[in-house]
Amino acid sequence: MDRAEFQAMLALDDEHWWYRGRRRVLRAVLDGVALPPGARLLDAGAGSGRTLDELARLGSVAGVELNPAGVEAARGRGHHDVREAPVESLPHPDGSFDLVTCLDVIEHTDDDVRSLRELRRVTRPGGALVVTVPAYPRLWSLHDEVNGHRRRYTRRTLRAAARDAGWQVERITGFNAVYLLPAAAVRIARRNGAKAGSSELALTPPALNRVLEVPLRAEAALIARGVSLPAGLSLLAVLRAPG
Repeated sequence: MDRAEFQAMLALDDEHWWYRGRRRVLRAVLDGVALPPGARLLDAGAGSGRTLDELARLGSVAGVELNPAGVEAARGRGHHDVREAPVESLPHPDGSFDLVTCLDVIEHTDDDVRSLRELRRVTRPGGALVVTVPAYPRLWSLHDEVNGHRRRYTRRTLRAAARDAGWQVERITGFNAVYLLPAAAVRIARRNGAKAGSSELALTPPALNRVLEVPLRAEAALIARGVSLPAGLSLLAVLRAPG
């Protein structure tokens, strides 16, 4: 990821409407995943550590993050078991975790099947992985290049990568559907006019964060009821380790 983009994420992760909305969707899904007492949870690609705050209510947490600035930020939140490592080579033994989250990470890796296979290795048999990825390859834009993406996904390609890595696909849903068309228009327009390194996170004023989050709040409520949204700028999958 571009350094300036990562710093923007660290600065805005708590309050930006996109991150707040994604956390609502994640919470809606996690509330439906059965976990044992004393569950162990991993966030692979922990960023600022904000997702670890969410996971901590469910059990003991650990994180891995490739960027040293992210490791420092996550530890600064009080999450001491955060290690600097790539998702393709996790510093944990086989079957260490009951639940793993990997949010907007595997699209950055050269080999997503290898990454998903490594995530399965550290998940106990019967455990779950929640993964989110950007959707619609045709929306490829400067946003993807600034973020260091290797690909965007369709349901078919995400399902195929998960199955090739040995996961059972339990559920796939879109989210951030309301902003799909406006975002597509912005990204097409920015293909020819935006400066390298400029961040989409800065396109909406902070004063609108709570208003812009409202559609994602509604989507989270639907997802919590088991609805799989047919469209959205992102895809979320719940995967299950065999056993």
